[in-house]
Amino acid sequence: MADTFRSVYLFPPSMPRPVKPPRLKTGSKVRIVAPGSPVEEARLKDGLQELARLGYLARTSSNVLSRDGYFAGDADTRRGELEVALVSVDEAAVFCARGGYGSNYLLDGLRPSGFKFPKVLLGYSDITTVQIFLWEKLGWVTFYGPMVAAGLDGGANGSAGYDLRSFQCALTETESSWSLSLEGEVLVGGQAEGVLLGGCLTLIETSIGTPWELDTKGAILLLEDRGMRPYQVDRALVHLKQAGKLRDVRGFVLGEFPECDPPSESNVTVLDALRRLLREAGVPVVWRAPIGHTPRPMLTVPLGIPVRLDASGSGRLEVLEPAVVS
Repeated sequence: MADTFRSVYLFPPSMPRPVKPPRLKTGSKVRIVAPGSPVEEARLKDGLQELARLGYLARTSSNVLSRDGYFAGDADTRRGELEVALVSVDEAAVFCARGGYGSNYLLDGLRPSGFKFPKVLLGYSDITTVQIFLWEKLGWVTFYGPMVAAGLDGGANGSAGYDLRSFQCALTETESSWSLSLEGEVLVGGQAEGVLLGGCLTLIETSIGTPWELDTKGAILLLEDRGMRPYQVDRALVHLKQAGKLRDVRGFVLGEFPECDPPSESNVTVLDALRRLLREAGVPVVWRAPIGHTPRPMLTVPLGIPVRLDASGSGRLEVLEPAVVS
């Protein structure tokens, strides 16, 4: 009865029910795609070596080292490679090589009706747009975490690398809930339960007005980004607020927002903007978690899964059920 109540409580009627992919295991085949920007060959090589060390068999898409301006090949090629990866029955997972910019081009013409079997999709930053699309159209659980040439290349538990425990729990745990320290700072204390959604702030904002606009009602909302001035973060948050995206959010997990220093003539920081705009929501808020853009070992978290946010100490996130199935 408790589980039934939790399901009804955590999933509002408008929200998809999660469709979970099969777990990864030693020997699982992984397709590497480049939906956005060009990839550095040396970093790709290091990331592929890390995947091999973890016991995964990686295969790269044809465009993974292509360059077409600031894209990894033209949009039709990138879309085609992503579609092939998502429909393939041979590979258990799709890992993105990096983000950058360009994944939004792929959503025009992407045919979700052909994606019959869910699989692990791992990425962050620009990949947020694909993750939102798959959630809103299909209810697919996806994973916000390290990419092959942007996290995995830095190795396990190292600077500019990734957190091994959360990576393994997210992608392989099928039997129980698990939790992780957010290693951050509390802006508003308390506890809340909801469905973890979100990702890169810029990409969440640009989903507004599209057929795959992110529904945040009932969410523990993850927001992170890099390279924005504090007023740009402020503007994006105000846009989300005015679009109703901060209404009925049950808690916030915020990233570190690196390279977001104020201009020389200002002393207003990103923290000032976050504190002013999110405190009024009256829900728990933890910021500076090493999720997405971070110099610390990057956490891996599942999007579309019920979680409990504990905003005390350095913050803690309990994933209330496995994100993958046997």
